Amino acid sequence: MATVETREARQPWILLAPALTAVALLLLVPLAFIAVYSFWLRTATGADIAGFHTDNWAEALSDPFYRDILLGTLRIAAITTLVCALAGYPAAYFIARSKANRAILLLLLMLPFWVSYIIRTMSWINILGVSGAFNSALLAMGVIGQPIQMLYNEATVILGLVHFLLPFMVLNVYVSLEGIDETLEQAANSLGATRWQAFREVTLPLSLPGLAAGGLLCFVLAAGTYITPLVLGGPTDAMFANLVFEAIITQLDWPLGSALSLMLLAILGALVALYNHFVGMSQIARGFG
Repeated sequence: MATVETREARQPWILLAPALTAVALLLLVPLAFIAVYSFWLRTATGADIAGFHTDNWAEALSDPFYRDILLGTLRIAAITTLVCALAGYPAAYFIARSKANRAILLLLLMLPFWVSYIIRTMSWINILGVSGAFNSALLAMGVIGQPIQMLYNEATVILGLVHFLLPFMVLNVYVSLEGIDETLEQAANSLGATRWQAFREVTLPLSLPGLAAGGLLCFVLAAGTYITPLVLGGPTDAMFANLVFEAIITQLDWPLGSALSLMLLAILGALVALYNHFVGMSQIARGFG
């Protein structure tokens, strides 16, 4: 009996072994190397001195330049998340309440994932550029006399991030709304509540876990991106991930870049831990199910 129980206890770990091995080799081991690199020291000659030096961390934590860009990154991520929530919730509600066309609407929602993220981001240059579609239409209608510069600013960066992240918000809210029994709203209406009151008192509170899951995904992905500000942002619109890219790829300063990347990882990891404590990660899993 003990042997059978032991085998049954081992079966989940045997099934998880390939995934755990991949996570260890592709995530934990590189993360350990980055942690070690963050304490190395970059010399003026370009050589890295191995050892335990806190210079990179002291620079990353005390320099106002990095602090201001980090705060700006979190602010842009928060604005993006808010816009995705305001735009995504009505869309998710419409899809969840649509009976006949639900499959078609979900297919249309998934279509952006079939196109490369970089191509989707660069498409805004053809839309909002000086010679883009929007300026060309305004010039043809005589609304403006010369093209308007609409690219390479913070607003365009947020627009590109919303374009990229909105489907994540809609999917998570949709899954949450789909799991709510529609008869609850009908029961509220039968008790004298208006449709708005039924939505506010019944549907909205029950869908908050999905809204929180979509918000977490949007915030984390927005705060960690570097393609969108690189393509659509100006010189003053760099986000924190751009600093990491610049330090590691351009300057080849792996120690400083490692410290910066771990700094951002710690902040986003703390946010995920708070979400997991109050809500739980199961809602995000259902969003991708």
